[in-house]
Amino acid sequence: MWRSFVVTSTGDYAISGGVITPNEQDVGPPPGLKPPLEGGDVQGLKYLEDIRKLLEPLHTHRECHSRQLYYDQYALLLMLPFLNPTLAKLRSIQQATGLRNVQKKLHVHKTSLGSLSEAQGRFDPALLGECFQTLAAQAEAIDGHPRPGALAEELEAVAYDGSLLHALPRMLWASWLDSEHRAIRLHMEFNIFKAVPQGVLVTAGNTDENKVLRERLAPGKVYVVDAGFAEYALFESIIQAQSSLVARVHDNAAYDIVQERDLSEDDRAAGVEFDRVVRLGCKAKQGDLSKPLRLVKVHVKSPPQRGLARRRSKVSSKKTFRHRPEEYDLLIATDLMDLPAEQVAMLFRFRWTIELFFRWFKCVLGFSHLLCESEKGLQILVYCALIVSLFVVLWTGRKPTVRTLEMIQLYFQGWAELDELEAHISSLQKRGR
Repeated sequence: MWRSFVVTSTGDYAISGGVITPNEQDVGPPPGLKPPLEGGDVQGLKYLEDIRKLLEPLHTHRECHSRQLYYDQYALLLMLPFLNPTLAKLRSIQQATGLRNVQKKLHVHKTSLGSLSEAQGRFDPALLGECFQTLAAQAEAIDGHPRPGALAEELEAVAYDGSLLHALPRMLWASWLDSEHRAIRLHMEFNIFKAVPQGVLVTAGNTDENKVLRERLAPGKVYVVDAGFAEYALFESIIQAQSSLVARVHDNAAYDIVQERDLSEDDRAAGVEFDRVVRLGCKAKQGDLSKPLRLVKVHVKSPPQRGLARRRSKVSSKKTFRHRPEEYDLLIATDLMDLPAEQVAMLFRFRWTIELFFRWFKCVLGFSHLLCESEKGLQILVYCALIVSLFVVLWTGRKPTVRTLEMIQLYFQGWAELDELEAHISSLQKRGR
């Protein structure tokens, strides 16, 4: 017969029907069974007050009806695991809603697991997306962040790329390779000067990234993209949307030279080998573009990795291992005719910031355990994770790092005091990083 495990008022473990004997109290809970959460496990909720104020417009969301769990409360609860790894599962979050400190600071009631699970299909992700956009607009260029040059800084340059997250086989909507290998794809627009995301969309893993970008184009931006987006019809769509592009094209791209442009000393110092105005594509493809583009060739030397053995990269789509050469050339296409070639090269170099953010998002922030499984629920969860990441940037004034996130998590778990967290943030600002 199963007997439930509880915690006494003194913190000792007990079994319903009788208290454990003194010899048994040192043994701890049965294997595989975690002790219930206590108030001391969830600390530092003061900082969530800023997030709660941001989400206040969601509290009047009409689809709450007579439910006691409102949209803003649900979003706050989904943010807790990114700040406190103790709450790694939905059941842990549900248990935390029974703590008085959580109820007081987050203005929530004790919530059932069924309500938390059902909520992912009841709320509109677009409403939370508006809160995310409001917060992203508050971000400013980070001090100490490298600058590409005066002319390039006047542009609203955004990197655009996608990243895969593995999904469960039962998530039928997340189609990818086959019925046993499913994934979701994050399509992200990233401001490369502020080092913050500006937009995100969750789709099935096999969704065409070029098609998604074409549907999300906006005027007045410079889209910085890798060779995966080297589709000339897409380039034309960007130009017709009153935006510009800085895009890598394949090394074997065909083109006809229209004009050779002179190189400055700064261009040569940046590794620029030529700067040409060209007609991209073979005869059959040249009609995809309404005007010639610039083509800048840049020679890149990879910095040496001191003390580290050279390792092979991940398996490619052809199931073979690849080595990145120490020196290689990049062909960069752009319609920005007035920008110096070395600043064009620097703009494309800044595209790497989105790759670093994906690494932070998935490996450091911890977006790996899927608390939601529906497409709408995952879009909400992604917005929650991005809002937490943006608040870390606003709290610290710096790009988020592993050590800073660890310090914040220690604070939320009650291991670090508020003055210690503030001292850590102050030291980052003094060091300028």
